[in-house]
Amino acid sequence: MQHANYPRKCLRFGVFEADPRIGELTKHGKRLPLQEQPFQLLAMLLERPGELVSREELRAKIWPETIVDFDQGLNKAISKIREALGDSAENPRFIETVARRGYRFLADVAVVQDGPREAAAGDLTVQADGGRVSGPEAGISARPPPRALAWRVFGFGFALVLAAALSWILYTSRASSPTIRSVAVLPLGNLSGDISQDYFADGMTEELITQLGQISALRVISSTSVMRYKGVGKPLAEIARELNVQAVVEGSVLRSGDRVRITVQLIRVPADEQMWAKRYEGDLRDALALQSEVAQAIAEQVRATLSRQQQVALQKPKTVTPDAYEAYLKGRYFWNKRTGESLKKAIDYFSHAIATDPNYAEAYSGLADSYALSGDWEYGVLPPQDAFRQARAAATRALALDDSLGEAHTSLAFAFDLYGWDWAAAEKEYKRAIELNPGYATAHHWYAWHLLVMGRNSEGIFELRRAESLDPLSLIISADLADALCIAHLYDESVQQSKKTLEMDPNFAVAHYQLGQAFEQKRMHDEAIAEFQRAIELSGHSGAFDSNLAYVYAVSGRRREAENIVKDLEAQPDKNPSTDANIALVYVGLGDHDQAMVWLNKAYKARFNPSILLRPAFDPLRSDARFEDLRRRLGLLR
Repeated sequence: MQHANYPRKCLRFGVFEADPRIGELTKHGKRLPLQEQPFQLLAMLLERPGELVSREELRAKIWPETIVDFDQGLNKAISKIREALGDSAENPRFIETVARRGYRFLADVAVVQDGPREAAAGDLTVQADGGRVSGPEAGISARPPPRALAWRVFGFGFALVLAAALSWILYTSRASSPTIRSVAVLPLGNLSGDISQDYFADGMTEELITQLGQISALRVISSTSVMRYKGVGKPLAEIARELNVQAVVEGSVLRSGDRVRITVQLIRVPADEQMWAKRYEGDLRDALALQSEVAQAIAEQVRATLSRQQQVALQKPKTVTPDAYEAYLKGRYFWNKRTGESLKKAIDYFSHAIATDPNYAEAYSGLADSYALSGDWEYGVLPPQDAFRQARAAATRALALDDSLGEAHTSLAFAFDLYGWDWAAAEKEYKRAIELNPGYATAHHWYAWHLLVMGRNSEGIFELRRAESLDPLSLIISADLADALCIAHLYDESVQQSKKTLEMDPNFAVAHYQLGQAFEQKRMHDEAIAEFQRAIELSGHSGAFDSNLAYVYAVSGRRREAENIVKDLEAQPDKNPSTDANIALVYVGLGDHDQAMVWLNKAYKARFNPSILLRPAFDPLRSDARFEDLRRRLGLLR
């Protein structure tokens, strides 16, 4: 079958290649049987990897005139594709089902062949004058003499052999060094022999990830996911499969006084082929410059195309005093732990780095990140107003020193969103952050919440999926995706996402909390109560967990238990502003909309996080004029 309207390119994903022009799917060069309609469907997905392709688009493109059961035809075609790829709906590696909406292709797709294919041998008969006509239409008179025919057959055969040989050489050359589109930097080993120096190796790993994350042509796995492989000793091919990458970077760091040595190698998987290896050595003050050299070398090896902006970013000379750099690495080490106490330590270390080197932009960026999280309801280290003021000041100073820091733009955007409610400024900063560092999972993660608050659910879910692809083992990103699906009223998908999170860590309290929210919206009250109780059991009481448990008690008829919990929440002496909004949630469950609005107005005055209003549990208030007025004051109505 011919597909002349498709672009002249062959597409590779994993060990498979698909040629949309002729409808051919191959694995390791061997053709796989796939009928026309399933192949057309696959081709549509391959043209838009990572994007949702709706059922309506598929119907219009592939089944425009069908009068039979479209759903049955679509399901059968997807089943045929999965059978050919060895994929499954329960644990998809290639094709994800988005319930009632469509499908999404998950793997990286690379263009591996351009230009028209050679005409098949035998399609044309060569004439004596060098012209050509179709075989049957040429007539007897067009045939050359037998001797000339023999030479022509020999010459034609030799040309075919030569063409085949050249094609094989080009193919094997291309196959031996394919373009790498995704990479994971595994935790660099600490060769000092001193476990107290682990922070240094971990910090160097994260900085290298940050450097590579600036390359838009490369998907670089976030440090949150790769750090799970520290000291695990898994085979590289298994790690690559779990992280869905084509190559891994592994190596070691040795620090001796103010000297540092970095040894790295790039390995293509699953072939376990070393593509490149090198050792770098220099003063500790030059560590950032060494990492830039490593990132540039890796970009060259994986054949990543760098924009002018990315070239400048990687080549920018960076030096820092050893004491400041050491304090900065310790700050990032504790920031990544994501607890209230570790955030306090991170602030101390970043502040020390700045005191040692006042022009250290990255340290200001880390300080801004720490302040931004410190005022959020999950940590409660600082009052929101103080967190906003200090996060904004630190991020602004970082950008004054170096406007190219994507992390600092992200921190400033987060502060504008969470505390300032300056939605336009936040959007501008998020977009700039992603432009500068497209591989920074946190930017996509926090931008997703901005989009959700703006009511742009589809875009928000897309950004969260992008964050998940960059940080596939991040528990909080996975749980927040379940939250977003619940906000979009996609409760079955939300349940499945929460279960996926719990497969990674059955004791992650937030995942139980998200699962409870989805169960409650499905009116599975007993299951929801069990999940909220489990969240409280794992991490202790919190405004979010307790209020949701009380809400389910209220809507399921257990009013006295709900009232007891809300009284306890109201009696807390040092409430976080989001607790006021959580108290309002309980009153919505109890059917007391007047009290709900009283507590929401208290939350407004204390500068609460407005994302709580997105929860479906607040749906009964959406027609209330007072609720609309609150949203107007928040700047959420246009």
